[in-house]
Amino acid sequence: MSYENFPIAVVDNGGQWTHREYRVLNYLGCRAEIVSNVTPIEELERFKALVLSGGAPRIETESEALGLTSEYIDSGKWPILGICVGHQYMANHFGGKAGPAEIPEFGSSLLTLIDEGWILAGFPKEFNVWESHNDEVHEMPKGFRLLASSDACQVQVIEHETLPYAGVQYHPEVEHTEYGSELFQNFLNRALEWNKE
Repeated sequence: MSYENFPIAVVDNGGQWTHREYRVLNYLGCRAEIVSNVTPIEELERFKALVLSGGAPRIETESEALGLTSEYIDSGKWPILGICVGHQYMANHFGGKAGPAEIPEFGSSLLTLIDEGWILAGFPKEFNVWESHNDEVHEMPKGFRLLASSDACQVQVIEHETLPYAGVQYHPEVEHTEYGSELFQNFLNRALEWNKE
């Protein structure tokens, strides 16, 4: 599937690997751009999908640092992939609960697949990912399905039951993560389908 001329915005939440997300998406053939999370929604109209980057803000006390993210989610204009704090914010926004992790994860972690959904289509039962988080999702958001867990973090991957929204706690953009490019490809495929509907 070709992603040529498919414009996608990487919403910058101050993550250390935001530029990696941008590079992976462009490598896959998209026209990705990094934008501020306070970009007015009307200035994002030209994009076909959004990636909410990871970032340093603690989800319980510093969520205002994610700018206009709630407006982007509520608009229903785009397929959205939330990564790390973007995933946590999305979960909170839909009635879940995120906060400090009992066991913060930094480095490699083994994930167990519960259900493929569309975001993990074609993934094996277990795969290794790269983690960097002090916070995590503790309670599932309404309307979402749980797709993957690790020993230290139950809610690693979620996707909405009807909307083209997905969230991942780990960092698919990091080279140490297995099937990272495949996750972005699955998101792009869903975004392409959604934009044709």
